[in-house]
Amino acid sequence: MATRPLIVITGPTASGKTMKAVSLAQALGGEIISADSRQLYRGMDLGTGKDLEEYGEVPYHLIDICEAGYRYNLYEYLRDYESAYNSIVARGSWPILCGGTGLYVESVLKGIKLPPVPENRELRASLADKSLDELTEILRRYKTLHNTTDVDTAKRAIRAIEICDFYHNNPQLKVLTEPHPITDAVVVGVMIGRDERRARISNRLKARLKAGMIDEVKSLIESGVSPENLIYYGLEYKYITLYVIGQITYEEMFTGLETAIHQFAKRQMTWFRGMERRGMHIHWIAYDVPNDEFVARVRSLLP
Repeated sequence: MATRPLIVITGPTASGKTMKAVSLAQALGGEIISADSRQLYRGMDLGTGKDLEEYGEVPYHLIDICEAGYRYNLYEYLRDYESAYNSIVARGSWPILCGGTGLYVESVLKGIKLPPVPENRELRASLADKSLDELTEILRRYKTLHNTTDVDTAKRAIRAIEICDFYHNNPQLKVLTEPHPITDAVVVGVMIGRDERRARISNRLKARLKAGMIDEVKSLIESGVSPENLIYYGLEYKYITLYVIGQITYEEMFTGLETAIHQFAKRQMTWFRGMERRGMHIHWIAYDVPNDEFVARVRSLLP
């Protein structure tokens, strides 16, 4: 049997894409690979909206694979995605990638490969005493910095320099990091209007707070996860941690978090529009289409 094409279900937060993906997996005999950069972490459930009960009997992958406090990266994601994808295909199931982390989705669709980079102890020693600003400037000599994740700590900056230096000294490997796009993937976006999205985000935030999201953050801190690491994860974990440690009031937490989630959803849509400009066709289907109709529409897109 020919390999079934990868199906991608993406869209902004609060669009209901998980349930749509689950309905599709149930209909096709599929398994879901998460493309959510925070659902990877154990114990971070309400704040990341895992809603694991939605999956029912549908197998899922790349959820709850790391301890909270760890800082997972794109190399690890692409490595773990490939392993999950290969295991799904080997079982004869249909691979369905579902999530709203645009970097993960686009990197998979581009066919990016990131070869493992060994530790360079000599280089690390030469960088050990440098400030984060100095490390950032060194990294800029190797590449344009499109985001701040490589330089949010000295440790990560040194690792980023180590990776760039490795590729610089091994140019034959650079070709492996160039895009080799997946040409037969079917990419579906769950479309939701701005007003509906904002209402769903606000209602969902209130529901999750009522369900115990503050206690979840307190439990993570009590288990040994530092407030600094929780703040690093952003959104719910940033604002609720700041509230729990007494730096902001409940009202400041709620209004700040609500605004931040709205801004996050807007950035997600900006990323998806950028993907389309970069040549990736997304088939948009409205969020309020019944699940059976959604499945029928996706089926019609399949070869």
